[in-house]
Amino acid sequence: MALNFSAVVTGQHGQMIVNGMVVSLELAVGAWILAMFLAFILVVIRLSKSRIAHWLVAAYVSYHRNVPTLIQLMIWYFAIPTLLPDSVQDTLNNYDTEFLFSLMALGFCQGAYFSEDIRSGLRAIPAGQTEAARAIGMGYLQAMRLVILPQAIRNALPSVINHTVLLFKNTSLAMVIGVAELTYVTRDIENQTFRTFESYLVASAGYLVFSLLLMGAGAMLARRFQRAYQR
Repeated sequence: MALNFSAVVTGQHGQMIVNGMVVSLELAVGAWILAMFLAFILVVIRLSKSRIAHWLVAAYVSYHRNVPTLIQLMIWYFAIPTLLPDSVQDTLNNYDTEFLFSLMALGFCQGAYFSEDIRSGLRAIPAGQTEAARAIGMGYLQAMRLVILPQAIRNALPSVINHTVLLFKNTSLAMVIGVAELTYVTRDIENQTFRTFESYLVASAGYLVFSLLLMGAGAMLARRFQRAYQR
């Protein structure tokens, strides 16, 4: 059977692909913001002197790094709501909660990875940097803002970019709970047109293009940080 991409990318099906990609991007951006916010909180807790806090953060990171993301997503969508009062469950059932639970699952999971990336970036900075900043009269916050954090971000950037790409690809897992992202709509198009190869090739191209764009943006940021650091 001859290939026929027009049946997949034109008309209603083309609009479905665009809508699916928009949902994937919205999910990725929302989860990234949540993950980065959590990551900085976890890093700040790790910087404290409390052993209990260290243990709790370590347990959080260990759980999210060792349990499959798909299982975490299903726990958020199927298991956690059962722990809520019946009135709350009834309220949630009246809304489209699939997107929200997917965002939370991906954000909480990826926050563990980002926190370790940032912590590794901080640990790679020699202790003398902090001591030198304090020696010239900088306070703790000023030293962190002007000396430590810029170097930590530069050190952590490659890992953060890699995990950002991973987060974008993991949005495809949201299809299992009914989020109409790119993979979900691709399956619908394949069922309607019976163009399996064309449907999934178009979806693969979409994921590939945006992943490469993220990697390219990361490379540009890395070069800017490198030039700024060399000055």
